[in-house]
Amino acid sequence: MAYTMTPTPAGPVGSQYCVCKVELSVCGQNLLDRDVTSKSDPFCVLFMEVNGKWVELDRTETAVNNLNPAFAKKFIIDYHFEEVQKLKFALFDQDKSSMQLYEHDFLGEFSCTLGMIVSSKKITRTLLLGNGKPAGKGMITIAAQELSDNRVITLSMAGRKLDKKDLFGKSDPFLEFYKPGDDGKWMLVHRTEVIKYTLDPVWKPFTVPLVSLCDGDVEKLIKVVCYDYDSDGGHDFIGEFQTSVARMCEAQDAFPLEMECINPKKQKKKKNYKNSGIIIVNSCKITRDFSFLDYILGGCQLMFTVSHEFAINFNPTNPFCSGVEGIVQAYSACLPHIRFYGPTNFSPIINHVARFASQATQQEAASQYFILLIITDGVISDMDETRHAVVQASKLPMSIIIVGVGNADFAAMEFLDGDSRVLRSHTGEEAVRDIVQFVPFRDFRNAPKETLAKAVLAELPQQVVQYFKHQNLPPINSEQA
Repeated sequence: MAYTMTPTPAGPVGSQYCVCKVELSVCGQNLLDRDVTSKSDPFCVLFMEVNGKWVELDRTETAVNNLNPAFAKKFIIDYHFEEVQKLKFALFDQDKSSMQLYEHDFLGEFSCTLGMIVSSKKITRTLLLGNGKPAGKGMITIAAQELSDNRVITLSMAGRKLDKKDLFGKSDPFLEFYKPGDDGKWMLVHRTEVIKYTLDPVWKPFTVPLVSLCDGDVEKLIKVVCYDYDSDGGHDFIGEFQTSVARMCEAQDAFPLEMECINPKKQKKKKNYKNSGIIIVNSCKITRDFSFLDYILGGCQLMFTVSHEFAINFNPTNPFCSGVEGIVQAYSACLPHIRFYGPTNFSPIINHVARFASQATQQEAASQYFILLIITDGVISDMDETRHAVVQASKLPMSIIIVGVGNADFAAMEFLDGDSRVLRSHTGEEAVRDIVQFVPFRDFRNAPKETLAKAVLAELPQQVVQYFKHQNLPPINSEQA
């Protein structure tokens, strides 16, 4: 095997790190009505052009029975100012529960670059059909917000004695959070889940970027609106109130903050009107949402291991190589003196690296993360043992990258890559997280080497951040990060 590690950057951060996250909010106006007995149920799909093809990035929720939707789900994209990032926003009327877009009615689309949206901050454009003609009077509005502030807010909310809105039952309450936009209008930021058949709901805790909720200004007023959910989209207004993040932060676990939910119309009509219920902030916490770059700049070292379970420099007492060039030199010197043979066992090398990763957890700091690169041309011989090893390794600061070379059947490798399902060991134990990335080399044989590198490392930043967040470990040097 060969080891190398990434040094902590000592000088200025280069242009390759000049990336910021941008949050896109989408609204639709006057959408086509594709339903016969009701209005359309629109959702928006975001595509990005990659190598000349449109690739789906994300989808919003579905707005039931609504031709003028304001989607609560936001699109968050890495903005590379030096690249032309082409985007397409396509709206569909949901007809079935299928994820296949051809199962739903097309309502129109709009294409532009991310740079165009960022520079304008907010744009409104006509939706077009596939033939390039306008989709009726349909329009789309897209607003951009840079997420340079990495603070997030986690809120735990409840309600008490809310107004009863359903004739034969109670209410099905949910909350919507709004912030004032640049145009003076209230802009939807977040929508909670619906709690059925209750006047005393307890909503699940949720986390949103602080800049999304209040532009990072904890004193800025925000509006909270409570509705009674109706399946036809005509939600009944229960009440509202205005507050600020600073005010909500007064809530502590043992001392919740209570605010009156007011219906202005009822307040004007009834002299003895008090409120339409109480909204309770059980807890409000602001934390920092550290990124992959935060951990690297904070001092975390990425420890790379290249298979197999023997020292390819023939020095088992010191199997380390100096960078990537050292690994290549060691391989070149090693290959003439060895003979390849089966079986292809993965579990020994996974367990070997896992022992190092396990030792790193004793430091209780985000100081090291281990990456095992396996280059293979064969079918896995010890699949049960490998599945078990991967499941155990998912609990450690460790990721596994498998590059399949040749035309062998790599179905087992794809099975280990838990993108579409949770990996289980032969005993039934589930992996805590997905730590395997499989890349077939044949798919990149004629592509630029940068394309292969990007595919190989695509999931690594997310896996590093996911592990340290799960362990509640901030970067070692949080101030520098």
